[in-house]
Amino acid sequence: MSHPVSVVFKLYCLTVMTLVAAAYTVALRYTRTVSSDLYFSTTAVCVTEIIKLLLSLGMLLRESGDWGRCRSVLVSNILRSPVELLKLSVPSVVYAVQNNMAFVALSNLDAALYQVTYQLKIPCTALCMVLMLSRSLSRLQWFSVFMLCGGVTLVQWTPPQATKVQVEQNPFLGFVAIAIAVLCSGFAGVYFEKVLKSSDTSLWVRNIQMYLSGIVVTLIGVFVTDGAQVLEKGFFYGYTPWVCLVVLLASAGGLYTSVVVKYTDNIMKGFSAAAAIVLSTVASVVLFGLQITATFLGGALLVCVSIYLYGLPKQDTSRLQKPSADAEDTQKLMAA
Repeated sequence: MSHPVSVVFKLYCLTVMTLVAAAYTVALRYTRTVSSDLYFSTTAVCVTEIIKLLLSLGMLLRESGDWGRCRSVLVSNILRSPVELLKLSVPSVVYAVQNNMAFVALSNLDAALYQVTYQLKIPCTALCMVLMLSRSLSRLQWFSVFMLCGGVTLVQWTPPQATKVQVEQNPFLGFVAIAIAVLCSGFAGVYFEKVLKSSDTSLWVRNIQMYLSGIVVTLIGVFVTDGAQVLEKGFFYGYTPWVCLVVLLASAGGLYTSVVVKYTDNIMKGFSAAAAIVLSTVASVVLFGLQITATFLGGALLVCVSIYLYGLPKQDTSRLQKPSADAEDTQKLMAA
């Protein structure tokens, strides 16, 4: 499991992760503010779940070695395990809500503002870990959590204005959407970790169980929210190459995180999140005419420093093995 990997490969993982996170946020913001024929966000979330399922099937096939073995794993874990499917429908529902909230938030808030505020998922996940997994955090981690909250407060103090965005926006609705997404991210991530730790079932099998439920949940969401319009205009109404890019980035980002966590460490993970904030801000200035304020810059810097501090390994070397493995899993879930 712990094969040594080169620095070049670690840097490659970090770079791809950062670019995917920043590109997804900026591209999603672009599709919600520039396009005239606005697509249905519920269908985009549904298509993302389908692509994730197909990618997970491909990874399971690779892990199994041949189609026969892969099929027997699927039969025993999917068709003959309705209870497990039901168990994983819980994070499916929560993740579906979270993904839809991202679309609502980025329809009403700038990408840079969203990216910084969304980092509140770290204290939310930390709280869920303490309550649901009886995990403990170091003093430095608690300090970084409060620093992050302070940074996000500064960012919200005088929100930067985007001069090139010509759509009606409701910042309050955007912040409510982020708050819901943050709560969903924390709870679903920790719940999924608890299910993963309760058995030695393959990560890809668990992902398939979750995405199957996710497809059903998101399809229901499509027809409850936009049913009449989807039937009238079509499932893929308003889809442009940019929208397809958003869907692909969302799909790849969800699965790529596990590769990053497996081969890099928490510090690099923190740098990735911080670098994504910087890239999103730069892109927002260029694409949307974002006017940066001093409080926004100060807040964003505090958020970046707090993410770095949170990812530092605990100093207690007598218990280093187990907590470091747990911390890796937690970091993976935070990025989900």
